[in-house]
Amino acid sequence: MSLIDEIRRQLRSVIQWKDPGTNALFHQWSDNGDEIKNASKLIVGPGQGCIFVYEGRVKSVLTQEGLTDLKTANIPFWTTVKKFMQFFQSEHKVGLYFFRRTKILDQKWGTTSLIKYEDPKYNFPVGLRAYGNYSFRITDPGGFFLNVVGAASTYFVEDFRAVMNTRLIQPLSDFLAEAKYSYAEIDAHREEIASEMARKLIPEFEKLGFEITDFRIEGTAFDEETMDRINRIADVTAEARAASAAGLNYAQMQQLEAMREAARNEGGAAGIGMGVGAGMGFGQMMSGAMGNPAAPPASGPQGASPADPLATLRQLKEMRETGLITEDEYAAKKKEILGRM
Repeated sequence: MSLIDEIRRQLRSVIQWKDPGTNALFHQWSDNGDEIKNASKLIVGPGQGCIFVYEGRVKSVLTQEGLTDLKTANIPFWTTVKKFMQFFQSEHKVGLYFFRRTKILDQKWGTTSLIKYEDPKYNFPVGLRAYGNYSFRITDPGGFFLNVVGAASTYFVEDFRAVMNTRLIQPLSDFLAEAKYSYAEIDAHREEIASEMARKLIPEFEKLGFEITDFRIEGTAFDEETMDRINRIADVTAEARAASAAGLNYAQMQQLEAMREAARNEGGAAGIGMGVGAGMGFGQMMSGAMGNPAAPPASGPQGASPADPLATLRQLKEMRETGLITEDEYAAKKKEILGRM
């Protein structure tokens, strides 16, 4: 760099954060290196603030927009000449860090791992994920700068979200373990959970220099193992209610299902016999459930006539219509029963 260029650089005296990116929270001004000349002007725009670091220490935090005079030990021209043997480098280093004062809206959060606890209703472990959104703003720029930003020249909203998410799991896990909400109760208590989470998070984040607002839970999702357990319970419950509505107990319902399964898995003559047995058992069970005496079974190998051939013929017709026996088998059995009458 020529002497003329160096002198021109030192003559720059107006400093401002031009066109800040939408995701930028902190930005170090670096257009003129780290040497700011005495009586330079600092412009803080609307919704902005600026931290003034001089010789390694935070000297001032500006939170009001407007024009400010900067006073340093760097004097144009004289500093340049005096520091000639130091390659024009001044020891009076300045850092200007602009930051955003406006509220950052609609930030997404989500648990990075499963939250596991014991379901108090079903008494088995569940794994829960949750997600939602929140807003935040910087309330203590100096604290935020020292505790979070550190030596970074630029700090983005994405960097903040990473800090936020790492601090969500523990308080959410603790609260759910204490509240003991069952699987079926989580969605009904989302607002209560969000309110309690905000109460736990706000003091912790205030220590870092920012405020969390509008913390919300948009949805929850349970892991696959939990859903498998819940679905099995739901299926059994639905079957038990259906059995009760039909006048059966759950054991009878299971027996009926076993007979149906055997009838579906036909295999030759043995399968046909099982199908006939299933049909007879079904008729007897339903007849008993409705309070009517079941028709006595057909006679044994001697071929004695059944007590109620009409009921037997009805059962045979139902078995034919449902595919448990063929048309030929139905006709042969029908002919046999009618021949005995």
